[in-house]
Amino acid sequence: MYRDTSSSPRGDSSVNIIGAGIAGTWHALLFARAGYDVTLHERDDAAMTQATSHWAGGMLAPWCEREASEPVITRLGIRSLDLWREQVPETPFNGSLVVAHPRDRTDFERFARLTTDYERLDASGIANVEPSLDGRFREALLFPGEGHVEPRAVLPKLHAKLAEAGATISFGSDRKPEDIADGIVIDCRGLSARDRFPELRGVKGELVIVETPEIQLSRPVRLLHPRWPLYIIPRDGNRFMIGATSIESEDTGVSVRSALELLTAAYAVHPAFAEARILEIGAGLRPAFPDNLPRIAIDAKRISVNGLYRHGFLLAPALAELTLAYVERGAIDNEVMQWS
Repeated sequence: MYRDTSSSPRGDSSVNIIGAGIAGTWHALLFARAGYDVTLHERDDAAMTQATSHWAGGMLAPWCEREASEPVITRLGIRSLDLWREQVPETPFNGSLVVAHPRDRTDFERFARLTTDYERLDASGIANVEPSLDGRFREALLFPGEGHVEPRAVLPKLHAKLAEAGATISFGSDRKPEDIADGIVIDCRGLSARDRFPELRGVKGELVIVETPEIQLSRPVRLLHPRWPLYIIPRDGNRFMIGATSIESEDTGVSVRSALELLTAAYAVHPAFAEARILEIGAGLRPAFPDNLPRIAIDAKRISVNGLYRHGFLLAPALAELTLAYVERGAIDNEVMQWS
């Protein structure tokens, strides 16, 4: 899977990274801490409200992802968990909980067959780990090694760590790889990189953020449902993000039907969500290649990292580590790296 090559651009100490979303930020952090002179360019302002990361769920769930993803996603995701622990030690690793109603037991057992590293819980076990769900479900799968982050909170923390590591962050800097002549350029522009990768597509992820003091959750909860599969992720301040599966559309609007289905599914997890206050409804587009797999594309001193699909926060640390390993010593991961 790995090999060394003498073609790596190790002689350059200057690294320009385009895109301060989760992929670009992790690349900047690891390169800065490895001693490189790093500049991170971002066309948006510091609030990053136009970034894909702004609409992300932030689940770090490599074992759950086995159900619908290729093995490389789990492999890289497991490595990313270690990097989150190392670089952001305050990251919560309380696990993930997967539940289903009795009528959807077939989906529940299918999920169990396709995933690993979980514990089966009965009703009393569910009540022990999530008291708010007491009496709501007969059984669940607990993935104890998984974690989650709040994207809108953790991205500024990572940017602060960048500054501490000596990197420069240039907001309002709309750059393309060809605009930068010197050093190594790492392109993490997402869908904006269609000028180089026309096969990229946007995959919509919808969300609703609600607030209620009547429910407390310590970890993301996934509801398996043939029509309304969703996840509920706890946030600070009695807030919860309710998200749905990926939609093959580049429309960033949220229809009335989608909003109703998200809220109906949340109500099916706990009826107290019916009284929750809606704070926000929105959608973001995730960049994806036709195979839905990430890609590190190398063209001399220009490196493009893209196609993280719905796994941005899960994969970004491991992909950044692979890019750094290539630049440092020519190490190659044949599952994700390609050459122009």
